[in-house]
Amino acid sequence: MADYPVTEPFDGGLLDVGDGNRIWWEVAGNPNGKPAVLLHGGPGSGSSPGWRRWFDPERYLIVQFDQRQCGRSKPHAGDSSVADLSANTTDYLIADMETLRTTLGLDRWLVWGGSWGTTLGLAYAAAHPTRVSETILSSVTTTTRREVDWVTSQMGRVFPQEWAEFIALVPEAAHTGDIAAAYTRLLRNPDPAVHEPAAAAWCRWEDTHVATVPGFEPDPRFEDAKYRLCFARLVTHYWANTGFRSDDELMLGARSLGDIPCVLIHGRLDVSSPLDIPWQLAQVWPGSELIVVGDEGHHGGDAMSGAITAAADRFAAS
Repeated sequence: MADYPVTEPFDGGLLDVGDGNRIWWEVAGNPNGKPAVLLHGGPGSGSSPGWRRWFDPERYLIVQFDQRQCGRSKPHAGDSSVADLSANTTDYLIADMETLRTTLGLDRWLVWGGSWGTTLGLAYAAAHPTRVSETILSSVTTTTRREVDWVTSQMGRVFPQEWAEFIALVPEAAHTGDIAAAYTRLLRNPDPAVHEPAAAAWCRWEDTHVATVPGFEPDPRFEDAKYRLCFARLVTHYWANTGFRSDDELMLGARSLGDIPCVLIHGRLDVSSPLDIPWQLAQVWPGSELIVVGDEGHHGGDAMSGAITAAADRFAAS
């Protein structure tokens, strides 16, 4: 399935959401089209123009924003002096989405999320089900303690040498199991001699545990020191707090979403986010369907992109 053209935004800016935070937002496509909000992963990766290619710009009003303290939002967690993340939790992000929705004068929107964006999308839908027309969730995670432990500890069985290098900065955490929290302490240290090596090590591990498909290329964004620090600080902040949700909260919330249509799209080779999570969601969410892409991993590829576009095309008519 061919991608749609990536049209330029026709509006955008910084929105004051309180607590000293301003989030960057932009809209593209048809001003009178079906609203869709795109939730980026990470946390902390920021939004990407390329995702707009999955949504027909003739039929969709495409809304994107950079979550608190990343991307073009301000303040930025990649600044050495910005280590206070106390006003950056899932509930704050949900409130930011509602502030943006009402500012744009939208009643409901389709919610797309990728990776961490699926956790945020699920939490938002559970909190505001009447504001969600449909959902499309790809590379699905729910950021439970079990999932965090898998990707920070158990994946060492798949990549033993790389994990040994990853754990070298926090050897005590190999015994306690709270590796994300241990890295958080290093990353919030204001001394660059402490937080810069920690950010580099964390991002090397990120590139490792998603590298389960032939031809994988490291994320070029990790070459930027400010991006590395922002990404590592926000990921560890959310992972150490298991997404600021209890372990069964999102699964229980999915049961209450009833017939809200949802397409779950997941790569069978996504070892860092195993397939059992979207499979379990599909069992408890009556309005959902699960599409398994056989030969793609966490970052997806042509088949996953095609599945997202097909779902978006189907929902555009509703």
